[in-house]
Amino acid sequence: MSTYTFPDIVARPVAAPRTVYTIANGDLRLTTNVKTWSKQQEVEAQFTAAVEALGWRVQRAHGFNPATGHGFIDNQHYGMQVFRNIPKDAPLVIVESVWEYSHHVLHGLRDHEGPILVVANFAGDFPGLVGLLNLTGSMTKMGVKHSALWSKDFTDAWAREKLAEWLTTGEIVHDVSHVRDLPVLPESEETRLGRALAAQLKSDKAIMAVFDEYCMGMYNALIDDELLNPTGIYKERLSQSALVAEMNKVTDAEAQAVRDWLDAAGMTFHVDNEGDEKECLTDAQLHQQMKMYVAALRMADDFGADLVGIQYQQGLKDTVPASDLVEGLLNNVERPPVTSRDGSRILYEGHALPHFNEVDEGVAVDLLVTNRVWTAMGLDPASTLHDVRWGDDWDGDFVWVLEISGSVPASHLGGYQNAYSMRQQYYFFPLGGGTLSGVSKPGEIVWSRVFIMDGRLHADLGRGTCVELPETEVRRRLDSTNPEWPIMNAVLHGVGRDQLMARHKANHLNVVYAPDAATADKALIAKAAMLAAMGLEVHLCGEVLPEL
Repeated sequence: MSTYTFPDIVARPVAAPRTVYTIANGDLRLTTNVKTWSKQQEVEAQFTAAVEALGWRVQRAHGFNPATGHGFIDNQHYGMQVFRNIPKDAPLVIVESVWEYSHHVLHGLRDHEGPILVVANFAGDFPGLVGLLNLTGSMTKMGVKHSALWSKDFTDAWAREKLAEWLTTGEIVHDVSHVRDLPVLPESEETRLGRALAAQLKSDKAIMAVFDEYCMGMYNALIDDELLNPTGIYKERLSQSALVAEMNKVTDAEAQAVRDWLDAAGMTFHVDNEGDEKECLTDAQLHQQMKMYVAALRMADDFGADLVGIQYQQGLKDTVPASDLVEGLLNNVERPPVTSRDGSRILYEGHALPHFNEVDEGVAVDLLVTNRVWTAMGLDPASTLHDVRWGDDWDGDFVWVLEISGSVPASHLGGYQNAYSMRQQYYFFPLGGGTLSGVSKPGEIVWSRVFIMDGRLHADLGRGTCVELPETEVRRRLDSTNPEWPIMNAVLHGVGRDQLMARHKANHLNVVYAPDAATADKALIAKAAMLAAMGLEVHLCGEVLPEL
């Protein structure tokens, strides 16, 4: 007789017939979950009504927690408990109206044997679309089959038809005919430049300085060394605590010099030193951000970094004000000068130091390539990421609202004189700090995304135009999202709303300007050539390079 103690493995429940099981994946931050809980309930009710109208029922797989004041899955351990009570073969839906931390549920999704659907309300007031794109991008990286659906309220015919398709077949087939593999590029100065830059990168190599990996559950934003290193890019893994320590070495005079430079450049800071610090931007918060700017440049110089990423979430958000203002400054060629500690050198003088916000390493690869191609072509290399936040029709076009959580390079706004800084909202950023915000200038853009699919690095490239809208429409769009954040109103050439949502493998999208359409096309060719020579599988999206 065995003396061993064997574990009891509890059998999963049996799926009820014609029943959809739903979960609500949320944030890790309590303040955010509490603030967004009412919106989540509203969206779940709309989705439930759509399911029931098709003759099915909804079973929510977890309940409301009175101790926390919300009903989200708010950490990985709780997510594992929830999945133990979900039938393995049941139709499973993740309903998103907010930002979510994907790793709270990836463990269960990896093992789930039934059809999986991620749904989000197509609205700007809460970032459900951003959460959906992050989660579907993460499942794409994992190789987990899934479908996605989005709607304003799940009453429109298109959403109902697609939902019926999923309930019947277990999948939704979307139109992604706008995507084509990069054809053989004809010999040109641009293709030769791209290949030469890739060869240089592989030979000389580059360093990506990462201040703590894996921000806000973005599994899709983490590139393993085995995929990254063959491109010539290597990581220097740094701690955010080291950044705080370096901030403490920056003198008040050095921080004030940064602020004085920005004031002289015409940037507006919406400061209220007398109000509630939970609501108001203060000079003290800004002073700490200026110290972070100096510290980040010095640490990047210490390690010979070619680009840098600050996570600014768990830990750092409870220690110092937001990093966003710093991030926008770093990505701009023209910015406050910072000297080495001994005062002998100006660090990265005349160059942008690309910063990949939220340590999104797909963004990092993209920013580095963009920086080198645009610089080699004599163009402004200021580039940034945006959330694919929302969008709406305007004058016959679908115009996307692209937003970033706090800052863009000032050149995207037409200069510091068009930039302003507002306090970050308390429930995301408890210690405040200012943004580098404004409305992006009209002009031609190249947009892109580097992502992981089928165990390989891929890149989607497209063209677009940042359009100028009437002030009242810009105000409506800002008020429908986060008015303190910078906005880009963009038309993506030849890519419809639902096509982008169906194809895009990330919550982030990279953008960079070109002076005109012809130059943008040439730069895109050079960028595509460089990415392909680095070993990425490159795809063209929409109306781009039709001659190819």
